[in-house]
Order: sequence, then structure tokens, then C-alpha cells
Amino acid sequence: MKKLLKLSHINHSGRHRKHEHTSYLPLVLLLLFTSFILVIADVQAQTGSPPPQSESVGLSGAVAGPPPSTAAVITNPTNGQRFEQSPVPVSGTCPPNVLVEILKNNIFGGSTFCTAEGTFEVSVDLLLQGNDLIARVYNELNQPGPNSDTVTVFYDLVPPQSSSLQLFEFNSDRLILSTDLVFRGTFANEQLSVPIEIIGGTPPYAVEIEWGDGNSDIVPRDNNQPFTALHTYQRPGTFQITLKATDAEGRVAFLVVAAVINGQPPELADEEDADELSLEEQIARQLEVMWPLTAATTTTVISFWLGERREKKILSEKYPEIIED
Repeated sequence: MKKLLKLSHINHSGRHRKHEHTSYLPLVLLLLFTSFILVIADVQAQTGSPPPQSESVGLSGAVAGPPPSTAAVITNPTNGQRFEQSPVPVSGTCPPNVLVEILKNNIFGGSTFCTAEGTFEVSVDLLLQGNDLIARVYNELNQPGPNSDTVTVFYDLVPPQSSSLQLFEFNSDRLILSTDLVFRGTFANEQLSVPIEIIGGTPPYAVEIEWGDGNSDIVPRDNNQPFTALHTYQRPGTFQITLKATDAEGRVAFLVVAAVINGQPPELADEEDADELSLEEQIARQLEVMWPLTAATTTTVISFWLGERREKKILSEKYPEIIED
């Protein structure tokens, strides 16, 4: 029996080794360290901050490409044309899918998007008498391209056959609307701010804004101080915003500008949300797997340790002459 016990339970000396539990200490420390890391990751995932990564930095941005190299061409109106009403349509050709800005005597006159067919059209409110019209193109990063050739047109307030007694008082203030809205945009369901400035005219003013999505606002103004109009679009796309201002003397000013609303159609966004998870969601799912594995490993180690302790106790009671503590 003694020989049998030496072969099956105790190697060489037949004595029980005093440090048979030494291997459990590193396992316990490793499990405690793993659990500590999981707790930190779990807390960071719940607070929305990703776990820190050593010597790593995350950056995002747009890489600037070359600006547009092809200029727009104004085909209508033609050079020297005269008008008795304003605004007038300005149209022509352009590089596809760029923004076209119209300047009148170097004053912003309106903007629109070039179609996929390479054409544009926008209504421009003319200044009194001579107007030097220039079309300038911008890419999606707001980089300007070359200017078009200048087209000079004239705005006459009265027909040539009218009596000199009916001449309009050219010394009176001309009402003009202005904005720096060039490729301005936002995201769907977020507010778009449009800075508006009223130049000239006589207060009070009324500014009518058609947002291009079927909604409109009327903003009363007691003075010509710059102000900001706000609107929220419900879907992404490109929209033409039409501004119309009237003053106390009945003068009228128009301005048409383009706005970009970024994003994706709701149905596409829903499909992508089903397939793509955020970083926090990915971490949370990984933790859902790691916690049970850690718990199972811990339980296994404890079970082996208890089993060995129980076996040692049974052998020491049954064979006290062999097993030594």
C-alpha cells in the first residue's frame, strides 16, 4: 500500500510537499488584476469615455484637395442688357456639384448649387444703374475657384419713354439685403443660423424668409442692425433660402442663398445603426463576454484549491504515517 501511494500520490520521497499551494498565489493575483481592469473599462464604458490607450491620439478631419480649376460662365443676362424690374434671373454653366456665388459690384448677390448637368440659375436683386456681375465657384471645403468673365447689366427704375417728372429720386436710400452665407450648413434636426444684414431703406422693416422646405417666417425689424435667423431642417439635402425685405417706404430687396444640410436619409441611418456600433457599445458587448469568463475562471481555481485541500485532509486522516503537514 505504501508503495502504491508513493506512485500515485507522492513523488520520490513519499512526503507531502510543504508548498503545494504556491502556484495558486500567481493565479489569484492575475485574476484580481484582470477584474480590476474590467471594472475600470466597465465604468468608462458607462460614462461614455473610451479606455485610455498608451501613446495614441485620435484625430478626424477633412483633407483639403485642390480648389476648383474651371470657372463658371454667365450666359444670361448678356453684356449691356438693361432691366426695368428686379430681381432678374442669372444663369449659366459651371463645373458640376459646386456652389456658385454671384457678385454684383463685388457685393454678394446670391448663391445656388451647380446641377449634375453643369448648369445654374439664381435670382439676383440688381443695384441701381450699372451692375458688374461675376460668378465664383466654391468646392465642398469652401475653396474658391476662378471668377467668370464680368457681365455688365443696367437697372433702370423707370421706362425710357416716361416723363422726366416721373423720375425716381436716385438720392434716396436703396434697400439691400446681405449675408455671409457661403456654403453654410449644419445637420438635420440641428439649428441653422443665417446672419442677415439690412442696408439702407427706412425702418421699420419686415423680412420674409422662405427656407426651401415648405416653411417660412416673417421677422419684423425696428432698425437695420444685423440679426440672425434660425431654422431646423428635418431632413438632409440642399435648400435655397429666399429672403425678401420691405421697408416703410415700400422698397423691396431680394436675396437667394443656398444651404447644405448634412446627414443621411432616416432609412439609411437606421440600417447603418443596426450594423455599426459605437465604440462604447462595442466595449460594453466585449465586457458582457469577459465578465462571465473571468467569473468562471475564478470559480474553477477556487474549486481546484478546495478539492486539493479536501483530498489532503482525507489522506492525512487515512494515512497519517505518510502525509506530513
